[in-house]
Amino acid sequence: MKPLILSAAAIALACGAHAQTCPVFPPDNIWNTRIDQLPVHPSSSTWVNTIGPTAFLHPDFGSGTYNGGPIGIPFVRVPGTQPKYPASFLYQRESDFGPYAIPLNAPVEGGSAGTGDRHTIAIDTANCVLYEIYRAFPQATSWKGDSGAIFSLGSNQLRPETWTSADAAGLPVFAGLVRYDEILVGEIRHALRFTAPRTRRGYVWPARHFASSRTGAEFPPMGARFRLKASFDISKFSPTNQIILTALKRYGMMIADNGSAWYLSGAPDARWNDSELRALRTIGGSNFEAVDATTLMITPHSGQARQTSVFAEVAPVSAAVTVNGKLPFTAKVSGDTNQAVIWDVNGTVGGYGAVGFIDSISGLYTAPAAVPTPATVTVRATSRGGSGAAGSATVTILPAVTVTISPTGVSLRPAATRQFRATVRNTANTAVVWKVNGIAGGNAVVGTVSATGIYTAPSQAAAGTILSVSATSAADPSKMAAAAVTLLAASSR
Repeated sequence: MKPLILSAAAIALACGAHAQTCPVFPPDNIWNTRIDQLPVHPSSSTWVNTIGPTAFLHPDFGSGTYNGGPIGIPFVRVPGTQPKYPASFLYQRESDFGPYAIPLNAPVEGGSAGTGDRHTIAIDTANCVLYEIYRAFPQATSWKGDSGAIFSLGSNQLRPETWTSADAAGLPVFAGLVRYDEILVGEIRHALRFTAPRTRRGYVWPARHFASSRTGAEFPPMGARFRLKASFDISKFSPTNQIILTALKRYGMMIADNGSAWYLSGAPDARWNDSELRALRTIGGSNFEAVDATTLMITPHSGQARQTSVFAEVAPVSAAVTVNGKLPFTAKVSGDTNQAVIWDVNGTVGGYGAVGFIDSISGLYTAPAAVPTPATVTVRATSRGGSGAAGSATVTILPAVTVTISPTGVSLRPAATRQFRATVRNTANTAVVWKVNGIAGGNAVVGTVSATGIYTAPSQAAAGTILSVSATSAADPSKMAAAAVTLLAASSR
């Protein structure tokens, strides 16, 4: 039987156009548990340096095709009536016997002619069963692969100890994919999957398998969990990328396989904007830190995680403010009737002069009088309820807004015109409000000025009259610049 090659549109339909009907493991599964409150792992800096502090995050998914195959790891949803096929594996002892409810024409990672990992995945939406095969090759009436695994999506059960899966770490692949249907919902509520070039001959919960001969402590084990640092400013990224980055802060990502540094896995979809996703490649590895997620383990043979019921979140999560400027923050404590928080700036309750101050009751932040080094500070709210839950925000301190005008002085005859230009620095909003003698736009008596700074002198005015044309910053109305206009007598010619 010749496998069917699906079009890009068909792949997109299979990979997220339909609403998901099954949970991806129980809500208290480790994949679905937030880790933003966990302490940094003692080996964090060592592992980050091994993976690559100057290597960049790489979204290994997108739209269209690459070398004839979908960009990412595809999957299909199938009904309960989907025929099941036997499967044979290179690593038969560590693979689930089957049969597998994966259509023989299901999309394969890399395409039908792909030579890479060739993952193929199907979700039985009636029975909520996940089927995955690594190095999958469809046969006439069966599947052939290197390894395969079957997961009940309603269970916390892990693979048997030391068993692989369709992933080197013995983890489910699908659970860690970035999927476009989650972007439409506006939130990703699970950990993500990523690869590292060199790993250790070892694994940590919930991983079950290693794929390395290296034994040095500098190498991270399979299953190690990393998160994007809370201090990393995501405000300049697109809404889609902010959803992904927020998940990396809240849920983090697990090492699931050997591969390129910081390669983040996702499902192909025609709706991804590849140019937009490329902006994620500006985030260096040094912006990540490892956490000790094993503290959430209840038993090593279950994916059930100890839940932290109290979370504190600060809004906005990132912002910019000029020196001496003010910015209000709010804090929400979930899971606790006590909503009171303690505010600090860079770890000092209430803040201090060099980094700014924050009101202990209202959360109003006042920036310092000078830009600190570094120019970003962390505002944090810690629950007073005793849970220790804390949320944080990153604040970038900008120099004061300045406005200059050119030219600074002119002499004009009645009804004559002159172009003025205003330059606004230290803010993204460079708009200005033009005025003549304090009157927005001017009038017939003092002359008029257009929205683009073209001034027209009044047709009748006494010679020697001096008027003021000014430009006021729209971002900071306290900042303005003015030019003097001296009126001349009408020409005798």
